[in-house]
Amino acid sequence: MSYRGGVADTPAQPRRPRRSPGAGERQRDPERTKARILDAAKAEFGAKGFAAARISDIADRAGVNKQLISYYFGGKEGLYTELADRWRETSAAMARPEAPLDAVVAGFVMSTVHDWDWARLMAWVNMSGSAEQTPASEAEAQFMRAQVTELKNRQAAGEIPADLDPGCLLLALFAAASATVTLPRIAELISGADPQSATFTSRYAEQLALLVRHLQHPA
Repeated sequence: MSYRGGVADTPAQPRRPRRSPGAGERQRDPERTKARILDAAKAEFGAKGFAAARISDIADRAGVNKQLISYYFGGKEGLYTELADRWRETSAAMARPEAPLDAVVAGFVMSTVHDWDWARLMAWVNMSGSAEQTPASEAEAQFMRAQVTELKNRQAAGEIPADLDPGCLLLALFAAASATVTLPRIAELISGADPQSATFTSRYAEQLALLVRHLQHPA
């Protein structure tokens, strides 16, 4: 022990090496374990936002040792990146060029029922602004730019009016599709129904699809 300026310096304690998950933990149905971890991460991210979610809480929710999260995903950022990659794959499949635009929009509305936690996370990220920085932002930006290009292609094919700005239209459609998540109180006040229910969401999806069809084929 030494003294510097009258204050005792305590020697730094050696760090305990990070424990890798044992072979039994890694081999015990790893795909099911990874799926549980991802589901738990979505729930925690959706409830608290990406920045506030804690690895220990995700591990507790998944019922696993938190070292497994580092082993499989490299930490919280890796979890988000994996979830975001899966969302883009699913979204790209829903927005395939051969699908009518009204069906695409209705599919995104219904996805809030099937994946409520992810929808809530997207609301957190967008309403928190720069305070809620997430990984994979460039990949997300590339995906959105590709969707704008797809709307331009639909315009060129005559599916939607040529005088609409495709970027503004995409923003409006995303906002409308996520309204049951971002505006649940207003939705309930207007309809008197539970905005999270499959019955209301299905009705809303039908009406939004009808609105898009009117846009596609104005009277």
